[in-house]
Amino acid sequence: MFDTLSDKLQRVFKNLRGEGKLTAENMEAALKEIRVALLEADVHFKVVKTFIENVKQKALGQEVLTAFSPAQQVTKIVKDEMITMLGTHTSRLRTANMPPTVVMIVGLQGSGKTTSTGKLARYLSKNGHRPIVVSVDVYRPAARKQLSVVANEIGIPVYEGLPEETKPAELARGAKREAQQAGRDMILVDTAGRLHIDDDLMTELSQLKDQLQPTEILFVADAMTGQDAVKSAAEFHSRLGITGVILTKMDGDARGGAALSIRQITGQPLKFVGTGEKFDALEAFHPDRVASRILGMGDVLGFIEKMEENIDRKSAEEMQRKLITDDFTLEDFRDQLKQLRKLGPLESLLGMMPQVGMLKELKNVKVDEKEITRVVAIVDSMTPRERANHMLINGSRRRRIAKGSGTSVQEVNSLLKQYGQTRKMMKSVSGGLLGGKKGKFKLPFQMPF
Repeated sequence: MFDTLSDKLQRVFKNLRGEGKLTAENMEAALKEIRVALLEADVHFKVVKTFIENVKQKALGQEVLTAFSPAQQVTKIVKDEMITMLGTHTSRLRTANMPPTVVMIVGLQGSGKTTSTGKLARYLSKNGHRPIVVSVDVYRPAARKQLSVVANEIGIPVYEGLPEETKPAELARGAKREAQQAGRDMILVDTAGRLHIDDDLMTELSQLKDQLQPTEILFVADAMTGQDAVKSAAEFHSRLGITGVILTKMDGDARGGAALSIRQITGQPLKFVGTGEKFDALEAFHPDRVASRILGMGDVLGFIEKMEENIDRKSAEEMQRKLITDDFTLEDFRDQLKQLRKLGPLESLLGMMPQVGMLKELKNVKVDEKEITRVVAIVDSMTPRERANHMLINGSRRRRIAKGSGTSVQEVNSLLKQYGQTRKMMKSVSGGLLGGKKGKFKLPFQMPF
């Protein structure tokens, strides 16, 4: 996400660094390029206008023009203004003084409300809450069935409703009663949607809001629809009073205009972003981290959090010991790939790295998840002795392994070569020896993605 905008902004800053001195003229030229980059990223024109005016006012101040490193000062100003545009601070879900907390999930049909309800329930469950979900879409039976399927898949209870509960408010009250009896502290209410905003939809949602008195009303918007998502969010807010936004399909939006506009246009924070199809692909929105990623500074904190959340510390320490003592086996190689999968889409993970120095080329690495599946299948087809000592794997063993894993001998050979090169590289990393000629980063082998 934000790839196109990030590339263009980094080029602007690179050009500024090439200037011997920052002047009003070259600053004006840089601001023009930034304006074009933001508009091409589908950022709302009013947001762009305010952003450029604020940056210009601060960047052309005497302090910046006479600074030791004016280009760095401008970069900092742009980052600070971008954080302001995105929302200044991370906006967390509010909870009711007396549980259960009611969260209404609203939005247009097809925006991803039901899937987002499931993702949010899983997110809350992983963060110490005990949610229950309910669909109050009485018009489309398939919608309620879909939420049941999602809830069952992620292990979250769903309130199906009693036969006599045929109205949205009745279903919601039933879910609240169920939550109180079962000790559930959060109720996520998946509401009905329409293909477009109409009075009937808004009247129903307003009545539901009056009856439920929700602590949060979250609008689900599809990032791929760009400014249409922003416009819909603004309309829902004016008529319903939303308290935050969940932006879906962020992983497929290279421009990012909706994410950059929604806070300024609606006045309400972007609270969560969907970053993939899996049910754990929902992240809290951190304005400062997103601004850093857009400007090529990476999201190191996000990377560390993912590692701490998914990688067992004892296993990591044991792996470090094996690397140092040259005891890294094929079984360890396979287990490391499985651990990487827990971190989510690998391309998204690489995107968290700062786009500087030897890490800059990582953003161009394309990840093939199917290749990882093949690698795991090949290693699983080996005997324990072969995994422990790859030198035992001769020609006949390679043919047997290929047949057992549904692959070719060439693919087995390729894996063994990758494994050998991985051992060398990881040993170099553990010894602090990783580097390329003249500081240029070069992958020392063809990784399995």
